[in-house]
Amino acid sequence: MPAPASQAMLHLSERSDRAGAIRLAVHLGLILAAGGLVAMASGFWIVPAVVLLGGLQAALFAPFHETAHYTAFASRRINTVVGWLVALPSLHNWPMYQAYHRVHHLYTHDPDRDPELAVSAPSTFGQYLLRIAGWTFWKARWDWYRDALTGDLSTYSYVRENHQECMIQGLRLQLAITLALGVAITVVFGWQALLLYWVLPQLAGQVLLRMYLLTEHTGLPHTRDGLANTRTTLTIAALRLVMWNMPYHAEHHLYPFIPFHKLAAAHQLLRGQLQAIQPGYVRWQWNYARSVFGKTT
Repeated sequence: MPAPASQAMLHLSERSDRAGAIRLAVHLGLILAAGGLVAMASGFWIVPAVVLLGGLQAALFAPFHETAHYTAFASRRINTVVGWLVALPSLHNWPMYQAYHRVHHLYTHDPDRDPELAVSAPSTFGQYLLRIAGWTFWKARWDWYRDALTGDLSTYSYVRENHQECMIQGLRLQLAITLALGVAITVVFGWQALLLYWVLPQLAGQVLLRMYLLTEHTGLPHTRDGLANTRTTLTIAALRLVMWNMPYHAEHHLYPFIPFHKLAAAHQLLRGQLQAIQPGYVRWQWNYARSVFGKTT
């Protein structure tokens, strides 16, 4: 049975500034609380505190992603401002990601046109470890800013030619802001604060986020059928909270106009038709790691 036509799901399309503001406030509150734990921790306990802070920082990818669709808030302006700001800790860039993600949605899991497949899925355990360590993510950030500084984004097929100059200026501005913030934190609070509250949390948090994102399409058929090419993962309420209901990922891909706070309702309507529903992230990671363990090619 095919998924319902988009018109049949329009009753779930209403966006809300209030819902977005509440979720963002909760998310930022959790980050502040985790920062407080880092401040109070000593000895070994500083490690889990930094990992928790990093996980919550990295989870800002969820509102970043949601604002790219203009579905986190009803106001396009608020989506744009919030998207820019939550991108900063991870050196992401909202307009570049928006261009990249638009093509990903147009050609989901198409090996010839989906930019997410420019880096193939890990086929060996070493590749798996590099992926979840964040190597490809940080290299891509380096490439973005290096190419912006040299003034050439022509190799990025998802960036339209008439948008390249605007993208270059935006990337340069964001890099300047990020460096200025880093210097300001170091001058005011010391290099230890920069390390404990930003650098180390980001490195740790991206490990968790890379593992999370690997589940969305990996191992699924290269088909245009949205019921089959994207995975929904059933998980605990706390993770759904900080990831803005992104675990309902097949539902999002089928109907990207549905805002985060309506995705659970969409899941109830679609769950009998979805072909890839995974019970839990840990189980999927364990099975995937086992499948590539010992492989060298």
